[in-house]
Amino acid sequence: MRKLISVLSLTLVFLSCKQKALMPGEEHLVSKGAKASCPYLTADAKGNAVLSWVEENDNGKGQMYYAVTKENGLGDAIAISAANNIHPHAENLPKLLFRPNGQAVAMFGTEANDARNKYAGKVSYTVSKDGGRTWDAAQPLVSDTNSYDQRYFDMALLPDGKVAAVWLDNRKRTTAEGSSLYYAVMDNSGKFEQERAITDKVCQCCRTDLYIDDKGIIHIAYRAILNDTVRDMVHVQSTDGGASFSQPARISADNWVIKGCPHTGPTMVKNEYGLHFAWFTMGGGEGVFYCQSQDNGITCSKKESISALPTAKHPQMAVMGNSELALVWDEAVKAGDKYNNRIGLQVKAANGSKKEMIYLTPDSAFASFPVLKPLADNKVLVAYKKRVGEAEQVYWQQFPIHP
Repeated sequence: MRKLISVLSLTLVFLSCKQKALMPGEEHLVSKGAKASCPYLTADAKGNAVLSWVEENDNGKGQMYYAVTKENGLGDAIAISAANNIHPHAENLPKLLFRPNGQAVAMFGTEANDARNKYAGKVSYTVSKDGGRTWDAAQPLVSDTNSYDQRYFDMALLPDGKVAAVWLDNRKRTTAEGSSLYYAVMDNSGKFEQERAITDKVCQCCRTDLYIDDKGIIHIAYRAILNDTVRDMVHVQSTDGGASFSQPARISADNWVIKGCPHTGPTMVKNEYGLHFAWFTMGGGEGVFYCQSQDNGITCSKKESISALPTAKHPQMAVMGNSELALVWDEAVKAGDKYNNRIGLQVKAANGSKKEMIYLTPDSAFASFPVLKPLADNKVLVAYKKRVGEAEQVYWQQFPIHP
């Protein structure tokens, strides 16, 4: 009898552990048009998660929408009326921020149509003074006519509630290849000021990552062009509110030599164990890698591979409520006689050690450019673009990450 009880106890423990295994959630469609892309996740002033995306019209121009999370999913789609001439690009990702003062800011890329560079783009933004219900006319991020190409921007809230922005710009102090990295802050009237160049020789086509930590330190990660066309990820920081920035420091000496743009930028978060980075490279290994720093980016741990496949790219990372890390990416996978794309998710302990990994989409689908946002009760919201037949749509999943 005791042996039977022991066997039953072990069986119950096994089933209990099995029930707690990380599982993807139910997939939901959020977009309605024939072609949608550019999912992005943020939070409103009340702390509710907000999903934004872009739907294209017949002329290839995009209209930006957003929806706020409700108890059982997402609310109705709301159009950002002034964000209606977007050039959709998943790396030059349209973004939305809600300020504590009730304002909301949407920023997005448009075509420049400039004779000096036919591939140039510009960054515009629009401000809502009533939390996203109505929007002022869109205006350019940069007024200097010497700047004809801005792209790969990011926004973040400063400790005082103002909006900081970084972007890549053609204005530079060198003839070397690359763009300059610029920084500016939006004042209470809705205008960006204090514009300054932080550095130059930045890879022209990878997204930047702007992160403000709990001590108010401003962190920026980006792909730099170093000696001999090495394109590795670097980190800079400001401890004086953006008045000055540190010299760029590589987070990993990958020494990736490439004459071209990878179109996949870094991601960065911080918890009590320090800064955590993830990025794509083809130097010293191929795919998405992770490292951490306990001294604000001065030194970093040895990089480790996130996926077994070298096709992994476009990582995005978040800190959960219990300080654990959640990391998503996409990767090409062979399905029969063709290649599709799937979304992976890895959960790490707060110290960066790997805990679990799952795939959120099947090998039979083509899903890409995932983003994620922690929710209450240790849940996470993940959104991504997925191709179904000839249509491209934005989907989301919500599921718990067990401690």
